[in-house]
Amino acid sequence: MCLLLFCILADHPAVSCVIILTAAWITVGMGGLSLRRYLSVLTIPITFILLGSAAVAIDFSGQPVGDFNLYLFGGYLYLTGESLLKTLFLILKAFGAVSAMFIMTLSTPSHELFSVLRKAHCPSLIVELMHMIYRYIFILMEVQRNMRISAESRLGFRDFRTSCYSFGQIAGNLFIVALKKANAYYDAMEARCYDGTFAFLEEEYRANPRHLIAAGIYFAALSIFRIVVR
Repeated sequence: MCLLLFCILADHPAVSCVIILTAAWITVGMGGLSLRRYLSVLTIPITFILLGSAAVAIDFSGQPVGDFNLYLFGGYLYLTGESLLKTLFLILKAFGAVSAMFIMTLSTPSHELFSVLRKAHCPSLIVELMHMIYRYIFILMEVQRNMRISAESRLGFRDFRTSCYSFGQIAGNLFIVALKKANAYYDAMEARCYDGTFAFLEEEYRANPRHLIAAGIYFAALSIFRIVVR
């Protein structure tokens, strides 16, 4: 989280590039995740970043202005060198922040994140809802996967019209199954003496001094680099 905030506050493309590269090295080199899977995970946020940045780079005017322009719908879509440079810096900063976030996402189990939030005195209702929603997402994904396999075995996606019909059927059935699953899991919690709060066994961790020293050196190096590139 400190690295994510540092990337945003530093607001410099060179710092963002360093964070992107070091985050990839930490996740792939030290974490052991394959580069192919790491890049596949980044595909979705990269897509959203590029689409959102396009709205920043492109502007509309009634006159042919800018370095590049295209006549469309009675006006001109135009780009300027300054807007392209600004958009590039924005993409690097957003991608650096996402890379920093994925260090935590790809290395820390969800229950440990919830444990940290609980120790940080986050409202217990929010923490428990996060845990239940996170768990329920995977349950619904499994149900949807089974429904899709069943539809495919009956040639439910052989053409566009049939695919649309099968999609609607799966969506409707998934909603019904979700309600049934919710009732079943609540009954299961009640049978295990659920009183409104979750109690989890948590492993106690002690901070490794070497990790703290390495993190301190890393942030000190980033701070010095930010001052140098100013």
